Amino acid sequence: MHISQSRLLKGVLGALVVAATLVASAFASDIPPTPDRTRLEHVAIRLAAHLPLHIIAFGSSSTEGVGASSIATTYPTRLLVELTAALPPRQQVKVVNLGIGGNDADDMAVRLPAVIAQHPDLIIWQTGSNDPLRNVPLDRFVQETIAGVQAIRAAHIDLMLMEPQLCKTLDRQPTSVLYRDALRAIGEGMDVPLVRRYDLMRAWLADGSLTATQMLSPDGLHMADAGYARLAQAVAADILRRAAPPVVAMDTTQQH
Repeated sequence: MHISQSRLLKGVLGALVVAATLVASAFASDIPPTPDRTRLEHVAIRLAAHLPLHIIAFGSSSTEGVGASSIATTYPTRLLVELTAALPPRQQVKVVNLGIGGNDADDMAVRLPAVIAQHPDLIIWQTGSNDPLRNVPLDRFVQETIAGVQAIRAAHIDLMLMEPQLCKTLDRQPTSVLYRDALRAIGEGMDVPLVRRYDLMRAWLADGSLTATQMLSPDGLHMADAGYARLAQAVAADILRRAAPPVVAMDTTQQH
């Protein structure tokens, strides 16, 4: 069913009003969300045919790799390493890093047409971190993100959204949770896979697999090498899960 942009905008903003009253209890829960089954159809087709796979990592400083010790330890570079290791040797994969530090939704709306023009098979769009820090109105952030999703889909490109990180700087900004919730509402309302980075980072701290100093850079905003590495692992696993051949259930009622 087609949902107009104005109706979807109203729905997302309405959902955020409810979410704002429930956020404390929601984020206190240790129960992870049920994995959705949205497939990356174009990625699946490319992998099944052993055709070259082109991915663009689009976003701000988390994508560019601020906080990483080198280009080799940014999440897009590590994503290429993870996918290359998991896929057959003859499968060609290219991951292009189009992150620019400081970008907000307004900046990304300007850049997005050029990203779409490259016609990758998959865009991983990391957004929502700078907007509360730069006071981008929430409704404009939602509207520009919805328009971007629609434009990417109209170009027949697979899309994953990535939400803001867990960090001291955003935690001190009271409105930051609204932008995170907005992305979650957009993902659910438009059936777009979402990398729940905030929840992933909370889980790494909770299970002791990463310490705060391993996961985050000293600036209180950006991730560090170990955090980017774990993020790349999670994103690679999600891409491969969503591009895997569908599991056909066996009919156990037939007698042999």
